[in-house]
Amino acid sequence: MRRGARGRGGVPRVGRRQLRHRPRTRRRRRLPGERGELVTALPVRPLDPAGTVAAPGARLGAIGRVGNVRWTICGLLFAASTINYIDRQVLGILAPDLQRLIGWNELQYGYIVSAFQAAYAIGFMFAGRLMDRLGTRRGYAIAVGLWSFAAMSAGLATSALTFAVARFALGLGESGNFPAAIKTTAEWFPKRERAFATGIFNSGTNIGAVIAPLTVPWIALTLGWRWAFVLTGAIGFIWVAVWLKTYAPAARHPKLSERERQHILSDREPPESPVTWRPLFGYRQTWAVMVGKFMTDPIWWFYLFWLPKFLHDNYGLTLATVGLPLVTIYVLSDVGSIFGGWLSSRLITSGWSVNAARKTAMLTCALLVTPIALVSRARSLREAVALIGLAAAAHQGWSANMFTLASDMFPRGAIGSVVGIAGMSGAIGGMLIATAIGLLLQLTGSYFSVFLMAASSYLFALLFIHLLAPALALADLAKPVAAGFNRPAGPPEGGGHFQ
Repeated sequence: MRRGARGRGGVPRVGRRQLRHRPRTRRRRRLPGERGELVTALPVRPLDPAGTVAAPGARLGAIGRVGNVRWTICGLLFAASTINYIDRQVLGILAPDLQRLIGWNELQYGYIVSAFQAAYAIGFMFAGRLMDRLGTRRGYAIAVGLWSFAAMSAGLATSALTFAVARFALGLGESGNFPAAIKTTAEWFPKRERAFATGIFNSGTNIGAVIAPLTVPWIALTLGWRWAFVLTGAIGFIWVAVWLKTYAPAARHPKLSERERQHILSDREPPESPVTWRPLFGYRQTWAVMVGKFMTDPIWWFYLFWLPKFLHDNYGLTLATVGLPLVTIYVLSDVGSIFGGWLSSRLITSGWSVNAARKTAMLTCALLVTPIALVSRARSLREAVALIGLAAAAHQGWSANMFTLASDMFPRGAIGSVVGIAGMSGAIGGMLIATAIGLLLQLTGSYFSVFLMAASSYLFALLFIHLLAPALALADLAKPVAAGFNRPAGPPEGGGHFQ
């Protein structure tokens, strides 16, 4: 080869071959943490998922194992939510047999269900404040202890009145579950893990909805219906004992390593001034969430408390045979919950506005509910279960988006209060509809009007939500209350359709 011959890029051909085979002589500088060293500090403070600078140590969870005490606490929250739904469902599963044994009529059963709903609504007003005052350790134990005692006491009931008293106490206790669980999550998890932890403990409600139809009939058939209340209620006291032994605030938990403690506190925000309920009633956004919950939550309560009776009255199902249809319906509802959240998120990532994505997902779910109007005319059990399962799945998909409306339209400091108001509104709706359903069934003996109401409620609810919050605009809490409520609810920019 000629001297000076060059290849592409001006590199001599011979030189390029030599470079390819020449061993590296420059050693790479080792980084902290290699060869097992513990990284105690980083040269640059990391960013949290929101894009803000996190505290030193915020990445401890990502570098090595920081411990799992916080996930043990999350497991207890999951267990409490599971027990909560098991105790709630016992009456509905046993209702067909209890109506025959105790002798109540449809209207009296409606009053029993209304007693639970009324207490649940009242409890929502005070549960959060109780947890703030007593702390989650004592407050949660009191709530679970109260509802467990109430659940067991139903096993001693001998009349519709004594059942109503027991269910009222159950509603008061169970109303404390979610405020306590949410507060515990905020105390024990950094922001970037809270959504995942909340999803875990909230899934306990779905597990409870599936476990109850599988276990309660077996207990009632084997030991008697009173033992079904006693044994399921007793589980709560076991939970209380484990909770009191295990739980302590993260700042002084004896089994919490310093590394995990720093991880938990890594992005702790300064406490915000609480937002009181009264001013929030002056904003259209609050009423949008309230109306949505008021009109649709009662439909889910109807499924919980009347489906076993409907399947018994129309298809002759007994305690021995009702389990599988109910499990099928609640498993489908779990799928619907995932679908509803996925659909709106998918639309947003595809470039849709939050307003259009949320309302399109909710409209889809509202339309999927409508076939339930035909369920009372279903020709077979399989057809009825399919229609109810579709409606239950659509409800859960709807609810997944309803819960996000509060965070879409309110600043972080007001979300908890808005969720509390919405939960109370849904419970009040459940109380009223329980009495109405009992009266309708007592007068007509037919479920047709009830399912027709269930089929149409979601479309009307979405209409009212759109009229009250056409753009899902963020509420400006700095403005006077009157201005916030009386401000015209005109359409979003560009027209009245979903933007």
